[in-house]
Amino acid sequence: MKREVFHFSIEEAAPYIDWSYFLHTWGMGNAGKETVTAEELLREAHEMLKYLNGKYRTHAVFVLCNAHSDGDNIIIEGTALPLLRQQHAVAGMPNLCLSDFVSPYGDKIGLFATSAESGIGEEFAGDDYRRIMSQALADRLAEATASLLHLKVRTEKELWGYAPNEKLDIEQLNREEFQGIRPAVGYPSLPDQSVIFILDGILGMKDAAVEITANGAMLPHASVSGIMLSHPAARYFAIGEISMEQLEDYCARRGKPVEEIKRFLQRNIKE
Repeated sequence: MKREVFHFSIEEAAPYIDWSYFLHTWGMGNAGKETVTAEELLREAHEMLKYLNGKYRTHAVFVLCNAHSDGDNIIIEGTALPLLRQQHAVAGMPNLCLSDFVSPYGDKIGLFATSAESGIGEEFAGDDYRRIMSQALADRLAEATASLLHLKVRTEKELWGYAPNEKLDIEQLNREEFQGIRPAVGYPSLPDQSVIFILDGILGMKDAAVEITANGAMLPHASVSGIMLSHPAARYFAIGEISMEQLEDYCARRGKPVEEIKRFLQRNIKE
């Protein structure tokens, strides 16, 4: 197992911000980039980033682990990460599980957590616009740090380096034209927020300035955690609805009562 901790300046992380998501936060789609309102918003966002630089940092922790798949589980350094499989895929397409992209005969898997330093926005408690602006930027900086970390992981031999010849610009990175994926906890292919406890037990998220609440929430809110898979065919997908039968199987593999896990997967359970 290989473990690294990083601390980035705002200036280092900011170039990896995907501004389309920032604009979406303010109710503007990609087309909004061409409007005067969006241009003004982006200008003020860049000014805010200049102000935050030097006052705050972003943080990341990465672990490269030995792993293998075992059915719908990934075994990571001897620890089982139970996963869910699609039950309602498109006709003619396979019902996917993230474990499909990990070899049963031995493989590598990355675990990560990133955060934008807590406290961003607190100084603007009396200015709603600047407070919301800074907090929206904090969310984007946590994601940008994950993007920067993933780039380093893919290209640097000291971390993993499974794609050492990758040469992509920011737009290509935002379009995720690289090899591999980094599904985050709570996202459609990894919807059970409670698996954050499994990842934290291996990662040690405190080194990325992340704390986990009893309900599995990450603090600060501007935090991201998940796994990194290198398989060339790996892609994102949504688990969608699951049956009670699959929930019961999943809970058995988690070693948890159905009622405990059910509350984390309420949106996915078919009534």
